[in-house]
This record gives sequence, structure tokens and C-alpha cells, in this order.
Amino acid sequence: MPEDPHSSPALRASDADRDRIIELLHAALADGRLDPVEFDERLDAALAARTVDALAPLTVDLIAAPGSDRALMLPLAGMPAEPAIERITIKERHGSVRRDGRWTLPHRLALRTAWCEMMLDLTSAVRSGPELVIELRMRGGNMELVLAPGMVVDANELAVRHSQLAISRDSGDNTPETLRIRLVGQIRHGRIVTRWQAPRR
Repeated sequence: MPEDPHSSPALRASDADRDRIIELLHAALADGRLDPVEFDERLDAALAARTVDALAPLTVDLIAAPGSDRALMLPLAGMPAEPAIERITIKERHGSVRRDGRWTLPHRLALRTAWCEMMLDLTSAVRSGPELVIELRMRGGNMELVLAPGMVVDANELAVRHSQLAISRDSGDNTPETLRIRLVGQIRHGRIVTRWQAPRR
């Protein structure tokens, strides 16, 4: 049968479109809107999606517009993204937390952990502004911050008890500041280290 002349062809999804959906799924996993099984299923579907129409259902119940029963439309590559998430809270006990690759930073990242191994790699992260505030309520365990040149760490507001800090303020190569990371809150019986490396291409 001939194609309907009034129908529009399915819009092909770009890598940037798929990345944007994956970032939303990571955020939903971090704040408890998705459990790990749901996240894995949707992640596989996002990676396999070839059209924007195939991507849209993956976040339809995660990014509903306030006061509306409809979801926000998927922003296409080249269009302005939705405003950055103000705050993400990660809670974990006796487990591990890992964030790396291309993920969108909120304005404030709250970590509520006990005896966990954490690795936050910010080298390829999408920045929401000139500053990231990491609010810590950390008891036991270790946290490694992997940072790129140009990122500056300010730990002056961090309360420390019976803990070890190996925090460098910057990479030491005189790179102009591009992102300030403020560590606030408290850490007890834990360890925080910083490591510097150039973003992977």
C-alpha cells in the first residue's frame, strides 16, 4: 500500500537524545523513582532506541510537568535542555555508589551514606552551573572524587571527626577555574580523597 502522504516519518534519535534520556534515568535511580531492575530495563531500551518516539515512553512517568497529567516532551538535540535538577539525594548503607561517564550534575548533591565505597567521577559530567555543592552526611567508608583540571575543591564547611582527608584544592597546574565544588556537612570515621585526570575523549 502507498504511504499516507499526510503522515510524518518517525524522527530519528541522535546520540545526544539517547544520552539525555539516560541522564534522566540515572537521576531517577539516584533519588528512588526507579529501582535497579526498572533502570536496567529502561537503559537497555534507551540504548536500542532508533527514534524519538521510542525514547519518549521511557521517561513519561518521570518528568511530568507540574499541574499537568502529560509528560514534558523529549528535548531534541540542539534545543535548550530542561532546567537542571536542583537537588539529588543518594542514600546507601553498606554498599557502593558510583557515578561516572557523561552524567548531568545537579546544583546540590546530597549523600547520606554509612560504611559505603563511593566514587564520583566528574571529569565528563555535564555541569549545571559554576558551582556544585556536595552535602555529606557520611559515616564510615571511603569516597573518591575524580576531578578534571579547572575544578576547585572547597572543604572549609565540612565538619570532620575521626576521619582522614586527602583533598587537594586544585590540580596544581594553574588551569583557570571552571567549576567550584563545595563540600559541606559532616563525615565521621571515613576517608575522602581527590584524584585529578583529564576528561576522556
